[in-house]
Amino acid sequence: MSSARAFLAVLGRDVFVTGRELPSFLAQVLVQPVALLFIFGKVLGELGYTQPGYAQVLLPGMIALNAFLVALQNTSFPLVLDFSYSREIEDRLLAPLPISWVAVEKMLFGALRGLFAAVLMVPMGVWMLGRIDWELGGLPFALLCMVLGSAAGAAVGLTVGAAVPPRRINIMFAVILAPLMFTGATQFPWAQLEHLRWFQVLCAINPLTYVSEGMRGALLPGIPHMAPWVCVLALLFATALFGALGIKFFLRRALD
Repeated sequence: MSSARAFLAVLGRDVFVTGRELPSFLAQVLVQPVALLFIFGKVLGELGYTQPGYAQVLLPGMIALNAFLVALQNTSFPLVLDFSYSREIEDRLLAPLPISWVAVEKMLFGALRGLFAAVLMVPMGVWMLGRIDWELGGLPFALLCMVLGSAAGAAVGLTVGAAVPPRRINIMFAVILAPLMFTGATQFPWAQLEHLRWFQVLCAINPLTYVSEGMRGALLPGIPHMAPWVCVLALLFATALFGALGIKFFLRRALD
């Protein structure tokens, strides 16, 4: 019980700090996806360079992108700082809870931030696009995809933050962020890549693809999409795999 209370206390502290830094957090998580939605969904549509209705296809992908990438970045970057010059990780390791729980708390907090950022994209999308033609019956499954996508992103972030040396983290993100964004089926339906089979296979390796496809299939069932159960299993597998790897790397780093 004391370990559980300590875990909740550490998590509550992180949530409280986020509340105090809310303006900077909102700027961090909304500028990029809102800009992408505005350019690709609004501007190019108004100029006639995209087909009518493309913005409706794009919005679920932007929500998925926010859930995954915000969770990834908000798990990995604070972890790198804690292990480098700030040394804040030492205070957390002294808390009366198992070391692995500290890693789980980092991952859970990152996932909560990712989920919050994804939910914020819904009113932003409605405001920008005017209206959205969603299947309201698919909202529960869409929410499930946001939760699983945030968890998968946080698990990947834990692995990256614990495995990559602090001096190389900027290089690592420069290398992986763009491929994650553009192979995650956020701007296009994965099922329609039949004539680009090699690219379709490449996208299938990216966990973000399953968040995008799950969201799009739930909210726009008329668009070709993956089977929902495939998306759920893939995200659970990614969360378990990268979560286990992240905890392993975290324990090695903490004990060193």
